[in-house]
Amino acid sequence: MIDAPPRTRDNLPTPDTLLRRREQVVGDVARQAFIDDLHPLCGVVDLDTLDELMRSLSQAYPATMPALHTIAAKAITLRPVLTRFAQAGFGCEVASPGELQLALAAGFPAEHIVFDSPAKTATEIEQALALGISFNIDNFEELARVDQAVARVGGHRSVIGMRLNPQTGAGAIGAMSTATSTSKFGIGLADHRETVIAAFATRPWLTQLHVHSGSQGLSLEHAAEGVRLITDLAADITARTGHQQVRRIDIGGGLPVNFSSDDIVPTFADHRAVLERMVPELFDGTYGLVTEFGRALTAKAGTIVARVEYTKVTGGRQIAITHAGVQVATRTIFGPGEWPLRIEVYDAQGRRRAEQSQLQDIAGPACFTGDMLAVGRELPLVHQGDLVAVPDTGGYYFSTHFSYNALPRPAVYAVETDPDGGRRWSLVRRAQTIEQIVTEAGEPSLVPLPIRPCD
Repeated sequence: MIDAPPRTRDNLPTPDTLLRRREQVVGDVARQAFIDDLHPLCGVVDLDTLDELMRSLSQAYPATMPALHTIAAKAITLRPVLTRFAQAGFGCEVASPGELQLALAAGFPAEHIVFDSPAKTATEIEQALALGISFNIDNFEELARVDQAVARVGGHRSVIGMRLNPQTGAGAIGAMSTATSTSKFGIGLADHRETVIAAFATRPWLTQLHVHSGSQGLSLEHAAEGVRLITDLAADITARTGHQQVRRIDIGGGLPVNFSSDDIVPTFADHRAVLERMVPELFDGTYGLVTEFGRALTAKAGTIVARVEYTKVTGGRQIAITHAGVQVATRTIFGPGEWPLRIEVYDAQGRRRAEQSQLQDIAGPACFTGDMLAVGRELPLVHQGDLVAVPDTGGYYFSTHFSYNALPRPAVYAVETDPDGGRRWSLVRRAQTIEQIVTEAGEPSLVPLPIRPCD
């Protein structure tokens, strides 16, 4: 058994630290005039917090354990931020050709990339084999396609695995639950256990098992049960083949994030402790480990800052019209119950308001009624020209821009403490210009296409 590292919270920022950093962020945004008429909102990544989250994951597992911790690219498709993960020794989990190329451009070695798309084309499979990128097979038809690709390519360096659906049921958010009996992801373990074992027995190049039971709204025990079932499957494959064929277990990600406060709970150490209790054989040195966390590594490091353009009273309700809405918080707007966000109010100079709270709505700029960041929220009275800060938006909120109303992608900045203790700001992503929106809207006029003649 590999000894667990000491349980400590010293490597995680306290709630007071996160609040203080966010207050500094908003103050700096106001002083540096990052917000103006042309750019009425922006995103900020606090690299100090990001680094602490990375270290907390690495330290949750002992250095003697062969583990590849990857960042799920979908959570933060920002090249300089992904580069920081690569420089810290992390790998990258990707699920599309775009994410794959982004990971390579960000500096991840091919052997540290895991390709998990459920819709890999033959070309993408052969590219992964040629580069030595690991990937997990999603279904039996893909397995047949990989058989053909392996035969064509011959020798390769890729770690090839199979994604299994443990079919342990849904969590609290159905759309984020990937272990239901009918999930689109993976091969149903209860449905096809014997076929999976036979597939491994006839393919010595299958050396990894992958499981991921869901993201957000899933208990640590529920996720660990899926890992337990897959580890049991690995033992059955060993019994069938007469040798240890499965060398690595990819346990996915899915550690839930606390969006209700600045307290970072549960922690990666909590996650590891539950796994060790429920799946001790995962820690006895038999298997290597892959993790694919995204939101848990990034959410607490990000803040959206937006200007309040107008305020009004309608039906006795105070309403603030801001520039942060569905274009940057799509999940929250369409699923406020599952994805609530906190709101903080600052004046135009970036000072946090602390007046007595009143019931208010915080609206976004989009042209539909449901574009509401918060409804009936107790907040200090919001004034025209104020700034609202939206914490916990480092994961997915900068990656999943929704171009409703042709609203532009906002700029994203990064801030960190320099060696002298000062604040160092950097540009991560430029704001999308109106000219770029027009260019991306299509050709200036219809372009005739040649039509292939009928046979």
